[in-house]
Amino acid sequence: MATDPHSKPSFSPYRRWSIGFQVFLLVLVVLSVVVMANYISRDFFLRFSTSTRSGIELSPRTVGFLQSLTNQVKVTLYYDTEDEDGQALYSIVADLLGEYRRVNPRITVQTIDYRIEPGLAQKVKAKYNLSALTDKNLVIFDCGGKVVVRDGKALASYVDEQVADPAPEGKQLFFRRKPAAFLGEMAFTAALLDVTSTRSLKACFLQGHGEHQFDSGDALAGYLKFASILQQNCIKPEPLSLAGTNGVPLDCNLLVIAGPRDLIPDTELDKIDQYLNQGGRLLALFAFGSFGKDTGIERILAKWGVDVGHNVVTDPDNTMKGTDVIVRNFGSGKHPVVNSLLQSQLHLSLPRSVGQLKLHAEAADASRVEEIAFTGPNATAAGSPAREPPIPLMVAVEKGAIKGVITERGSTRMIVVGDSYFLGNAQIESAANRDFVGNAVNWLLERTQLLAGLGPRPISQYKIVMTRTQFHQAQWVLLGGLPGSVLFLGGLVWLRRRK
Repeated sequence: MATDPHSKPSFSPYRRWSIGFQVFLLVLVVLSVVVMANYISRDFFLRFSTSTRSGIELSPRTVGFLQSLTNQVKVTLYYDTEDEDGQALYSIVADLLGEYRRVNPRITVQTIDYRIEPGLAQKVKAKYNLSALTDKNLVIFDCGGKVVVRDGKALASYVDEQVADPAPEGKQLFFRRKPAAFLGEMAFTAALLDVTSTRSLKACFLQGHGEHQFDSGDALAGYLKFASILQQNCIKPEPLSLAGTNGVPLDCNLLVIAGPRDLIPDTELDKIDQYLNQGGRLLALFAFGSFGKDTGIERILAKWGVDVGHNVVTDPDNTMKGTDVIVRNFGSGKHPVVNSLLQSQLHLSLPRSVGQLKLHAEAADASRVEEIAFTGPNATAAGSPAREPPIPLMVAVEKGAIKGVITERGSTRMIVVGDSYFLGNAQIESAANRDFVGNAVNWLLERTQLLAGLGPRPISQYKIVMTRTQFHQAQWVLLGGLPGSVLFLGGLVWLRRRK
């Protein structure tokens, strides 16, 4: 029988699109049911979080350092990838290390999930002497047997977020720790610098004259968090006594004099002076409690062109409690210590003025003193010397090696600040005080790889939180509304075909 060339096709274009649309809706409904069932089995809340971390870009300093790296470095991510606390950071850590590996293929990255890979986990624990109970979510850097371990929980700064209780009355509240800033690039670049370096760095804290204790957990005066930041930058803190025949050891890379309250004997001052003349590095911090008396360090610093005031500075325009000073003025902002702080602020407590000595000689071999932080225009200084605002609160000092003279330690560098309590355990977390520590010590030690562009990166999270009532409403919409709409559309198609 001949085929009619004008016969209609069994499926018209409209019907084909209609069937395809129905299939799409059915697939969407099935996926919705699976997702909803999964959340129903877990909690009475629906929570969805994501982090905006696309386009991770390394700082120019890190890229330059990685390109100069010739060592083979093995990085092991020892993580529970499904752990609720570590999972949010794990993906960011893995992405960041992927960028490190992309810049330098000599860096290899391996992930060991100790929850689902117990055999490999046991080998890692045995190799790196890890504890089965406490060592979790770690980033391990290994270069020829030299190992540096970074705690995954220390790779972010956290804030407490207030969350409504899931109970129906909704009256009780609880707090949840939320990651606010990612510190991974600073930690990883410092770890690579340390693990590939042939020498370790040491910071010596002068003791015996009422200074802050770097191993103290006291909220106001303790420097335990300060010491932990040094360790994160691969600098080992150690106490130093200059009593008797003790001198500044040759392996002291940084001398820290943090808020002495008592007069330092001349014999010890001579040792400090000798250390600086040999090209030493000094971080000197002065407390308000000593503004009425001389500690002896002021006289040494005056030789280098630094004027430490016997006064207390207040700034009515930049304060929260009247006894503190919020520092927003960083002068030109070109100095590496404060360059990354231009959009931030420092939080000081009753600082003393620290500036350039007015009569400082401008000889060719004189030290260069730069004032790097100031008060506002209405600040006052009670005591001497009298200074016109804005009043300088900290200086950076640098003196290169004299031509024809070989110094034992290199070129002299100093950071002098008119407050020491702003780096105490409690206040170091305020404003950008913690960032200042990293900038200051890395500039003093000439580790430019860890300066520019390595500040914390914000972590943005988006979360949907529903009460039980809202959850059931959404459940009916997804489980009833979508299937109902499919049935309704199917009925319309059926009625059209009947006609």
